[in-house]
Amino acid sequence: MTSIVLSIIIVNYNVKEFLQNLLHSIDKSAQNISHEIIVIDNASDDGSVEFLQKNFPSVKLILNKENLGFGKANNIGMKMAAGKYFLLLNPDTLLSENTISEMINFFERTPDAGLAGCKILNPDGSLQLACRRSFPGPWTSFCKVTGLSSFFPKSKIFARYNLTYLDEDKTYEVDAISGSFMVMKKEVYEKAGGFDEDFFMYGEDLDLCYRIQKAGYKVYYVHSTQIIHYKGESTKRSGIDETKLFYDAMHLFVKKHFSTSLLVEIILQTAIIFRKFFTFIARRKFIFIPAIIDAVLFNLSLFSAEKIYAYYSLWKGFPKSAIYIIFTVPMALQVFISSLSGSYRKEALPVLKTILAIFIGFFILSSVTYFFKEFAYSRAVLLITYFLIFLTFTGWRVIMKLFFKIGIEGGEPDKKRTLIVGTNEPAIIIAEKLQNRNSEFHNVLGLIGLSKKDIGNKIKQFEILGTTENILKVIKSYNINEVIFSSSEISYNKMIAVVSACQNENIEFKLVGKNLDFIVGKTSVSMLDDIPVFEIRYNISKPLFKIVKNLFDYSLAVLVLFLIYPFIYLIYRVGGRQSSFVNFILRTPEILTGKTSFVGPVSTKKNSEIYPGKKGLTGLWFLEDAKGNEAEKLDIFYARNQSLWLDLEILGKTLLKMWSRN
Repeated sequence: MTSIVLSIIIVNYNVKEFLQNLLHSIDKSAQNISHEIIVIDNASDDGSVEFLQKNFPSVKLILNKENLGFGKANNIGMKMAAGKYFLLLNPDTLLSENTISEMINFFERTPDAGLAGCKILNPDGSLQLACRRSFPGPWTSFCKVTGLSSFFPKSKIFARYNLTYLDEDKTYEVDAISGSFMVMKKEVYEKAGGFDEDFFMYGEDLDLCYRIQKAGYKVYYVHSTQIIHYKGESTKRSGIDETKLFYDAMHLFVKKHFSTSLLVEIILQTAIIFRKFFTFIARRKFIFIPAIIDAVLFNLSLFSAEKIYAYYSLWKGFPKSAIYIIFTVPMALQVFISSLSGSYRKEALPVLKTILAIFIGFFILSSVTYFFKEFAYSRAVLLITYFLIFLTFTGWRVIMKLFFKIGIEGGEPDKKRTLIVGTNEPAIIIAEKLQNRNSEFHNVLGLIGLSKKDIGNKIKQFEILGTTENILKVIKSYNINEVIFSSSEISYNKMIAVVSACQNENIEFKLVGKNLDFIVGKTSVSMLDDIPVFEIRYNISKPLFKIVKNLFDYSLAVLVLFLIYPFIYLIYRVGGRQSSFVNFILRTPEILTGKTSFVGPVSTKKNSEIYPGKKGLTGLWFLEDAKGNEAEKLDIFYARNQSLWLDLEILGKTLLKMWSRN
């Protein structure tokens, strides 16, 4: 019996279609080499197991009852492997025809090699930098975290982490290679051991490379063959937070191998913390940038106000002893108030909330000066400052919205990046209607299925990108701003769970009814069955929205009472004419009682958890001529989406509808 030369070990988790392509590429690459293929499945539920059993019966399949992680699953495979060499492969890779022969030939002519990896390419053909790298020592980590390695990619001093100064078309010894493709001698495994199972995912390849070199072997990067690695396909199809796992792995690696030197460990752990911080900032840059702009504009306004008032009065300006406090504390307080008011939201530049924050900041700072007299140098300066702040804070936001189309909440109509939740016929009809009839408003990027078995499949031109379990990851990956549910396929409990999981992502969620007649929108909706409303977040119950709505109601009511009400009342008393418009105006005094709003539900219930708003003179129920349960559902939808702009839109459409009836 011919002894096995190569044991190919693959850990699979929910990437059936990638695994299929990989196995076909292995057949071509290992044609003349005695080999075995061992697949360890980490409790996939996408049909991988059934697919392998049916189409690749020669594969040795090990089934784990749970996801054991990358290292532990590989160790299971290596323990039963019989080959002279082990090839550890990610399932989302593709081998070249010469990959396996080239790697074995390399080991045959390189006796000191214990572990080796080949050139790994991204799907776009670029080099995947992780295929050759250095250990994260103090200087290497510092250069990586500070960006010096990116600024000087050809520098041997600064670019050590990913070795970008080295020629990718040459073979050489390196500190570490990628765990997505590793070839090692069996004797090396027996001497150095397998992966450290404390690493769930990420970092275990660095740790193995480190221990193999400690055992007296060398690690090589081999340029003469290449593979493609799609990278991260398994994590995309799970709820795993790979960023957290990556940094946890870095912490573990540093603690394990560099803890002998307190200074080295402090430097490395600090570098990792900074890396986490920069990642946090990068993901929220749209939130931080407006805050920084406001902070700068605040101090510029304060500085200008000081100079303006000093020029026209005998005041000599702020004393130097207090200058640092004056130009830091008020600015920080205003930015903090703006943050609480919702002025800094992901991909949005709200003007109304900014104006409200300015007024709140003005009153708070005016009040504070009464308690800290030593800093109350001039209230005139404060007035000028906030006048300038009002112009600059709102001005730059309006300019960005009008001229650059940036920061418009929910995106412009032609920039809707849409997901359809559902894969049945109604869902496809919805997708086709949106894509074909309203393509200027919706770009349907794909579908969300209910089973991982369907991921990667296409229904007509629409690809299934994920499931309801990992929809948050799909939303982030594809920059989605609109999710539409096909109500005929998904339960309301599942809908609510999805909405709850994505509540901080500034996503507009919509429903399509069974008749496919209505999409839940800002001003029209046809909702089906009862939704557990206690899980829905109402805009109308939020303190800021309440304040704005009350100010709008009372201000408009006063204007109507002084400018319109007397004439309408006179016409009514003299002519006795009644119409929907006349009745609407005559009911305006009800607004001032605080029990009624211009826009609201058709009726209110005592239980505020069912509907937390005031009864409305008009509402979505009026526009849709809805009654009973349908009106209640429209009221629930309005409560969730209420805003000043929606109220104005409903009022405008109400007046048009009233006039058309007369």
